[in-house]
Amino acid sequence: MAYLLTARRTCLRLRSHEFVSGLHSSASAQGPKLRPRLAKSLKPAFNRGRLEVARFDRDEAPHHGRQGEQEQEVSEARMQRQRRATLAEEGRKGKWSSESLEPAIAQKAPEPIERPVYKRKDLDYEATAEDEEFYNPPTLVTTGGSTEISASLKGAPTRFNTPPLLPGFVSALRETLGQDVRPTPIQSLSMKWLFDKEPAFEWNQFLLASETGSGKSIAYLLPVLQHLKETEGSKPPPTPSSRPLNPRAIILAPTHELARQLSGFAKSLLHSEKLRVVCASQANTKSQTTRDATASQMAAQFDSLMGGGQGEFAVHKNAHPVDVLVGTPMKIMEMIRGRGWDRREMTEEDATLDPKTLRRGRDKMVGVGKWRSKPELGLENVQWVVVDEADVLLDPDFQEVTRTLLADISAARGHQVPVDPLPTSPTEKLPENQDVEYPFHLVLTSATIPSTLARYLDAYHPRLIRLASPRLHHLPKTLQTEYASWTGGNKNADIEKRIRRVWAEDALAVASAVTPVTSLSKILIFCNKSSKVEDLSTFLAEKGIKNVALTSASEERKRGSNKHLFGFLRPLRNSQLQKPAPLSNVTPTNPGVISDPSKDPHVMITTSLLSRGLDFDPSINHVLIVDEPRNMIDFLHRAGRSGRAGQTGRVVIFGKSKGRGSDKAREVKQRVRALV
Repeated sequence: MAYLLTARRTCLRLRSHEFVSGLHSSASAQGPKLRPRLAKSLKPAFNRGRLEVARFDRDEAPHHGRQGEQEQEVSEARMQRQRRATLAEEGRKGKWSSESLEPAIAQKAPEPIERPVYKRKDLDYEATAEDEEFYNPPTLVTTGGSTEISASLKGAPTRFNTPPLLPGFVSALRETLGQDVRPTPIQSLSMKWLFDKEPAFEWNQFLLASETGSGKSIAYLLPVLQHLKETEGSKPPPTPSSRPLNPRAIILAPTHELARQLSGFAKSLLHSEKLRVVCASQANTKSQTTRDATASQMAAQFDSLMGGGQGEFAVHKNAHPVDVLVGTPMKIMEMIRGRGWDRREMTEEDATLDPKTLRRGRDKMVGVGKWRSKPELGLENVQWVVVDEADVLLDPDFQEVTRTLLADISAARGHQVPVDPLPTSPTEKLPENQDVEYPFHLVLTSATIPSTLARYLDAYHPRLIRLASPRLHHLPKTLQTEYASWTGGNKNADIEKRIRRVWAEDALAVASAVTPVTSLSKILIFCNKSSKVEDLSTFLAEKGIKNVALTSASEERKRGSNKHLFGFLRPLRNSQLQKPAPLSNVTPTNPGVISDPSKDPHVMITTSLLSRGLDFDPSINHVLIVDEPRNMIDFLHRAGRSGRAGQTGRVVIFGKSKGRGSDKAREVKQRVRALV
């Protein structure tokens, strides 16, 4: 419906509600925007690939199937008694003789009881957001079905043992995750398929799809690191490279924060089985390289810029060979082709070119100059490429850089792969018979499979082996959902009230806790806009709640490390990896006493920037979503920052429960209910 804001700040309805059905913060100016859809099914479209869904087999309980029979027997006996009583009463009235009583009962068969039968509904997953069918996906395997292609975990490892793992990885896992750690379904499937000693193809392609917090990082790190260790020094590179870095595996992540966390976790697995892991993310630190430099000069420049430290990249001329490189696609492309590789520069002949078509921060006007740094990354040795959060990196907005990087690696290894532009419309058909074969192992991972990604995989990777968790596209079982209503006043005050309620519950738990509790719960708040993040952060700070606000433009992201997230990300158990001292403003000021949120940050406010892949500390058991989710894909990733790895958690969704605008809140509830 359309609204008119009057002088008294009241809202009048002008026309029908169709106007606001697609209303969005940005869509109102840009026209209607298609809502991302989850894939109907992970089943390969051309029957060339393979889909395996994790499902643990177990024997049926002794009473399985007997409940219905018992109910039927009890019902039949009850009907017999009622019939006997009726016939006896009629016999006393002369309608029946005593001799005809029993035959009458025998002749009258009990009527069958009608029981409700569950019929699976044929759903239209391409329906609009207003369609009721969109909000009722089947609950068996995925939101699209694939129930007819289910497979058990027979033959898959149920423990992290030797074999198939090397002893060093088993000890590292137990040291990092605990002595009783067991693989999740997606990790078991990974060890079953990615450790295959006799694969059908020389270079394999895999998709690991499972819910948030299910351990996808371990699922691909273990086979990648073990293969690199087993083949270490066995095969010389096809052609030696003169570049300083020549990794054998590349892991791509959508953000610098995730790249640093992945590299740190990979290092925690390599205490016994030695391999070198380098993180390329520098978090947008400006380069001061104005001329070509040698490896030693570049090393001195990087050391002076970054000062060393965890998660930072440095080039050393006599360093050990690099085995694994972790970074964002754009950063790694800069290391391959040099900074500014994708810049367009206006010349005198481009006088008619509209300057607005230039990309802010990337393209340059005429006369500004050129980047001249030399490439520093060789690709001839690459045997593995992992695309983490593939639904983001292969999204229409980012797929060009990711596919160009994969094509460069393929070309360096002697196999040219074209990078054709993909259709921009979701209704436009993708080209057929365009199979892409890369000369390296390709692993894609994601917690959500949008329909656009499913179409891309069917068209370009039909033989992809798809390994799926049984709870894909669902919230973790240990995560509870709660709905909070706006009071109609200051929304920031409602958020503050909810935060203090969480801490009040913690204080009550401290009084009854058997073991001493010294810290209040930490809370993660997601907003849709950076301006909302800054406004809420200022409000809470004025109310005595110290917090950390992080957006894409925050200065803290330019430090080249994850120190600005200390206290919120899950720490590694090995103390050797935690050399950087914690910041003074996030350390409890009174050890042994319950922490003070007015002095130590217990609240982090951010956008979807930190919703992808990051493993947050278990103390973050509350996630507040204060803006309406743009789509369920975004909601799944935001809510999935809590309730990870079997830990309990709670996601609180704010909305209007009654009055104008409450339809949106009810719609969100219905859509979230389908994901539980």
